[in-house]
Amino acid sequence: MNKQETIALGESCLLHTYNRFPMVLDHGDGAYLYETDGTKYLDFAAGIAVFAFGYNNKAYNDALKGQIDKLIHTSNLYYNEPSIHAAKLFCEASGMDRVFFTNSGTEAIEGAIKLARKYYYKKHGSADSEVIAMEHSFHGRSMGALSVTGKLAYREQFEPLIGGVRFADFNDFESVCSRVNDKTCAIIMETVQGEGGIYPADAAFLKKVRALCDEKDILLILDEIQCGMGRTGKMFAYQNYGIEPDILTSAKALGCGVPVGCFACKESCAAMEPGDHGSTYGGNPLVCKAVETVFTLFEETKLAEHAAKMGKLLYDELEKVKADYACVTDHRGIGLMQGLEFSIPAGPIVKETIHQGCIVISAGTNIIRFVPPLIIEETHIKEMITCLRKALDIVTA
Repeated sequence: MNKQETIALGESCLLHTYNRFPMVLDHGDGAYLYETDGTKYLDFAAGIAVFAFGYNNKAYNDALKGQIDKLIHTSNLYYNEPSIHAAKLFCEASGMDRVFFTNSGTEAIEGAIKLARKYYYKKHGSADSEVIAMEHSFHGRSMGALSVTGKLAYREQFEPLIGGVRFADFNDFESVCSRVNDKTCAIIMETVQGEGGIYPADAAFLKKVRALCDEKDILLILDEIQCGMGRTGKMFAYQNYGIEPDILTSAKALGCGVPVGCFACKESCAAMEPGDHGSTYGGNPLVCKAVETVFTLFEETKLAEHAAKMGKLLYDELEKVKADYACVTDHRGIGLMQGLEFSIPAGPIVKETIHQGCIVISAGTNIIRFVPPLIIEETHIKEMITCLRKALDIVTA
């Protein structure tokens, strides 16, 4: 079956929830992906911020192959060593005390919301709690995650969603304060907004929200599904701010390719009891072996530190692009999570950059985000910039 036949078959049997690019990816190596016909691409998307170690990492592959031969699944009715080791490593890296492994980031958000509401229920004996979320945020596609996603376009077709959610303006402390009342059980936000346009939290804003939560016994939930796991130069983005959340969500690079996420919390708000939450596949030996291996490799390779170094180089190069092209209206981000905002639609630029040999992705209609594998080197950054400049020259000609 050739490439076009494969695409045609996919169009005939896959639910049309994505407008896919006409590419059939077959394998990867390092920072590069290859189609079935051999076409090679530099990857600056990393499966949407997933493949921190790039493709075909031997230590990672060998660890998963070994676990497949031992044990893939048992359910959460029993203990297994990989899940315990993975939980310990996550807690040590994050400062959290308890972890629940999920199958995805959106499930991690669901669990975090449930945990916050259970905490409020145990404290007040009432189930009428409310959550404050941020405008322009994105937390996932399930009904609960959509309920705290601050983009009406994502929510309105699926309403009514869960109630008791108020939206405040990100990086506006007074806006947050105006939404707080006696029923507020949690404030949820991305430490760096991803889908919303690559907006990092202001340090003063995040510290004030943390203090507000401490004052009023409100739980702070930080969604680091995209911005965590070394992407900002620290293992978790909030570690750049000198604060900690009460509840943390993680996924994407947590497993570097296998379907795994988690929500974690401090002991003080670990309100869940047997029967409150569950998952058949969550935390199975295979995915947790991946998590365990990811944390081990992060430590051995000092990958977060490398990401910080490469992030500075990327920032400098994107600043030059901003200076040279009038259609670039803004540049923001941290570490290897950066975005360029344009006065023109980003879609044609993304398409042409891919045509030039480099995969990039958009965030919204007029922003390109750069979330490459954390293993990239200076040569990869220069190669991407060359492809991007060629694309901009063609699109703006």
